[in-house]
This record gives sequence, C-alpha cells and structure tokens, in this order.
Amino acid sequence: MVDTPHLDRVNEPADLKGLDIETLKAVADELRAETIDAVSVTGGHLGAGLGVVELTVALHHVFETPKDILIWDVGHQCYPHKILTGRRDRIRTLRQGGGLSGFTKRSESIYDPFGAAHASTSISAALGFAVARDLKGEDYKVVAVIGDGSMSAGMAYEAMNNAGDLKKNLVVILNDNDMSIAPPVGAMSHYFARQVSSKSYRDIRKLGKGVAKALGVEGAARRAEEYLRGMVTGGTLFEEMGFRYIGPVDGHDMNALVPVLRNVREADGPVLIHCVTQKGKGYAPAEAAADKYHGVSKFNVVTGEQAKAAKGAPSYTNVFAESLIREAERDESIVAITAAMPGGTGVDKFAARFPDRAFDVGIAEQHAVTFAAGLAAAGMKPFAAIYSTFLQRGYDQVVHDVAIQSLPVRFAIDRAGLVGADGQTHAGSFDVGYLGMLPGMVVMAASDEAELARMVKTATLIEDGPSAFRYPRGEGTGVEIPHDTEPLEIGKGRILREGSAVAILSLGGRLQESLKAADELAAYGLSATVADARFAKPLDEDLITRLVREHEVLITIEEGARGGFGAFVLHFLAETGQLDSGVKIRTMTLPDTFQDQDSPSKMYEAAGLNAKHIVAKVLETLGREEDAAKALA
Repeated sequence: MVDTPHLDRVNEPADLKGLDIETLKAVADELRAETIDAVSVTGGHLGAGLGVVELTVALHHVFETPKDILIWDVGHQCYPHKILTGRRDRIRTLRQGGGLSGFTKRSESIYDPFGAAHASTSISAALGFAVARDLKGEDYKVVAVIGDGSMSAGMAYEAMNNAGDLKKNLVVILNDNDMSIAPPVGAMSHYFARQVSSKSYRDIRKLGKGVAKALGVEGAARRAEEYLRGMVTGGTLFEEMGFRYIGPVDGHDMNALVPVLRNVREADGPVLIHCVTQKGKGYAPAEAAADKYHGVSKFNVVTGEQAKAAKGAPSYTNVFAESLIREAERDESIVAITAAMPGGTGVDKFAARFPDRAFDVGIAEQHAVTFAAGLAAAGMKPFAAIYSTFLQRGYDQVVHDVAIQSLPVRFAIDRAGLVGADGQTHAGSFDVGYLGMLPGMVVMAASDEAELARMVKTATLIEDGPSAFRYPRGEGTGVEIPHDTEPLEIGKGRILREGSAVAILSLGGRLQESLKAADELAAYGLSATVADARFAKPLDEDLITRLVREHEVLITIEEGARGGFGAFVLHFLAETGQLDSGVKIRTMTLPDTFQDQDSPSKMYEAAGLNAKHIVAKVLETLGREEDAAKALA
C-alpha cells in the first residue's frame, strides 16, 4: 500500500472543498499513486486514468458533485473518479466478479449519473441533462469529459451541433492526449485561456458586440474575433458549432485548471475547454510505452513488467490475422479495416505486412462499414475486423449500405460471446441475431482455430453478398491449423460424433463443452450425437432434419442471446412441420440478462452453458429430474 496522508482525508468530493492549490496538488499526487497501485493488482485501463488525475481532482473541487452532473466519455479514465467518490475501499475489486465495474455505472454510485463504455456518448447525454434541467426549472451544472479519440466519431459532432443550436449552459472538456491539435502549452496560452474564460472578458465581449451591432458591422467583427482567436488557439471549429472555446489548458497544472473551471462554472451557453494531458502521466513505464499502458494485466509497480499468461494455443485473433495475411499474399484485392482497434483485432499484423492495404479509421464504426461497402462496390475484397459489441454501432450501415446492395463485405467479428472483465457493455451477445435476420447474409461461427482459418478462406470466395464469421476472445483449443486451408461448403455443418438417443447441435465456441457433455451422458446410458452447425445462416436444413428424425432429444447451444441460432432452428422446424414429429427440442443460449464482469469461465458457468448444464438439460427434458440435479451438483 502507498502512503497517502492527504488522500486519506478525502472520503467524498465535498472533502476537497476549501483546500488550497498546494494541498490539491498533494491529493493528486497521492491519487495517482493509489491508482497505479490498485491497477497493478487488478489490471485494467491505466494510462487514461493517469492522464486525468489533476483534472479529476479539480473538477470535484470546483463543481458540486453529485448535484452537478459529471459525465465521463467511455469510462477508461474513471478510476481516479471512483477513488474520490466513496469507492476507494473497493478499488482493488475493479473488473473482478462482484466488484467495481471498469466503467462508470449508474447502479454503482450516485456520482455516476450516466453509464459509459462505448465512445462518444458523453456530449449527447450531457445535453439531455441540461435540457431536462431547464424544462424542470432546476439548478445544477453539467460537465462532459471527452477524449480526442472519441472526437473522431460523428456522434460527438452531432451532439455539439445540437448543443450549439440550443445554447444550453453546458461545459465540454476535450481531453487531448494524443492528436496534437494544440499549439505549445505554456505561460502565454495559460494566460489566454484564463482570460477568455473570465467574467470581465465576457462583459467586454458583450459590450463589443453591442457597439458592432450599432455600427452595422456585427458580422465582420464576429468573423475577425473568431479568426484571431482561432489563429491563437485552434478553436475556430468549435466556435462555428456554437461553443465558446477556451484553451489550450495544461491538464496537469492545478494553477491553470482551477481558475478556468471556476470561471466556466458561471458561464452562459455551451463552453468547450481544450485540456491537454499526457496519457500515462506520472508513471515512467506508462509514459514510455507506445500505448501509454492503455490496457494492462496485473503488473509490478516498481518495474512496470506485466504478468504474462502461460503460453498455450494461439489466440483466435492471431489465427484470424495470420489466415488473412496468407490469403492476401495470394489475392491483392484483399484489404483490412479496423475502427481504432488494430492490436485488438490483429489488423496491426496485417498492416505490418501490407501497409497500403490496411486502414484504421478511428472510433468510427459507421464509417468503417460504409467505407468497406465502397471498397466492395469498387471491386476490392474488404474484411472489416470489428468487435461484436462495437459492430452494433454500425448496424444501420450494415443493413442499408451493405446488405440491401448485396455487397461482399466480410465482417470478422472478434470477441463473440462473453468477454470477462469488461463485462456487460462489451459482451458479444447479439450479433448472430442481428446479422442472421438480414436477407442474403452468410453467418458463420468458429468452433476452433482450424475452423476459423477455413472461414477466412471461405469468406474470400463469397462474391454475391455479405458474410460474417464470429470467434471468441482468448486462446484457441490447440488444434492443428493446416497451412493450405480448404473452404467450407456454404450452409453445411459437420458431425463429430454419432449417437442414437440425443443430438447436440452446437454453433461456435461451445463445441468442446458439447463433446464433454456427450461423454458424461454415456454414464447415464444415453448415446449422443454431436454436430457443429458452422453456419447460423444459411442453416444446414438436411443436417437438422436428420438430427430430428433420428433422435429423441435435440439440444441447440450457442454463446449468444435468445433470438439467434436456436430461434432460427425452431423457425425452420415450425415452417416444415417437424415440431410435431415427437422429438423434444430445447435451446440453450445466454440468459436474458446483461451479465456483470467476471472471468469468462465463471460467466459461462453462471450462464449455464457448460458441459454439466447440457447434461442436466438433456436429463430434465427426458423427465429425469433427480439425475439432472446430480449432474449439476
């Protein structure tokens, strides 16, 4: 544990009131040390939080949270905020089962007025609070903190455009730690930021506007002022959107931050503070790292060395990357697209081999999808590698720009199923349902890494419409991957084990558990067939018909929400009259809840999708309740 005498006296933001600047600096130093120490135990998003330590202290010192609304975009940077808002005693449970979320979460604290985990939502939500405040005649301030990366998404600009038009009292803080859109930060820029945020400046500006209007030169005066301020600060864009631009401000200088925040607290209309920070600030290993320790596993505080997982099978992400590279070596029309996650999706490896054929479009999934559609329309073979949870953000574009036009965009859907520590906001639970309902879409799910390699190959050959293949986070099963992979026959599954009483039809990553379940069912005198569906769309109708005809029980299992693969199977059987055949059919899916974070194994245990749960479901379906209870014991 670190020595934190000043921080120890801060149990809630009210305890920061009345502290002088030097004491606030001491609190910030100790808060940074506490954050580093906590994340070294839990792992998590470290760099972003270290970059906003001083800003977090200053915000809670100046504003009256939780009465005043403070919204953090994404939430990667919220750990210091959590420590200051009554959650320090639980901070070493971050991202653990039963512990604190790694993001802001309304149900966790009154200091989290709006939950976040996906980028670029903060300004929209903050404007909602500001409008509601005025409609209800209430009196509080609203602040949104958004990073420069989140400003690459169109939603942020849509919100700013609306806010500028409504002219509500609202403060947006642009946390600029990477884009280098600011001029050098120094004494003159601090002075300028303080002056343009002050009441005296606003009064003079108001008087000047009156004089210009009386003289009939209001438009020219406004343009001249904005041009001159834009030359100095780079804020012309925000001014044009209706925001009063203030900055740049050194986000690590408490002497600069506190006066500016005090000034804007009383300002009228929407204000944007351009705050320049350093990601990973104050921790040398983070400052030196290329990603500034954006996301880390447990680590040694002294050396910064991160704990390494035991070496095992290659990750599905690496298998995808290497498979795509092999295909791209043979086909120059293959290109790869990612939305701000090159390392997470493996596109960084593709980019190292084919730098002119890899594209990182930033946090802009909607653009990524339509960009891929344009590439496909022009004859290229685009692979859009996007996490399942983030592809949701581009769904209209998938429907309108890809599926309706039958364009052969290939969606590589990483992080399908449950993802562990990132919890409910990042679970890839819905893609089978929301893609499988689209006409002409081919939807595949890999049960192991060899199957994933074959699906990459298959996708390269699909030319008459869109396709998608989904795969889990983490390591594969350890199967051998042939160097020259063969494509799959579209819409055809495979049988891995033949039985007579029970059929288990698995889509995706539950296949290994299905095989274990078959072994365990043998002990109950039940012979089980295990099949890998491979395709959620088109379904292997011949395989399903055979399984229904030859078995007493059919179980479908998937690591997705209700309304997905199991629902597609039931629909087919209902339409073909096979539900009346006497076979007992059950579907196993993720539960109809948003599951909190935990290790993936514990999350699947809680979801009831492991081998023992399959066994219990079969026994229960056959009316053997006592045996079912024993199987779960």
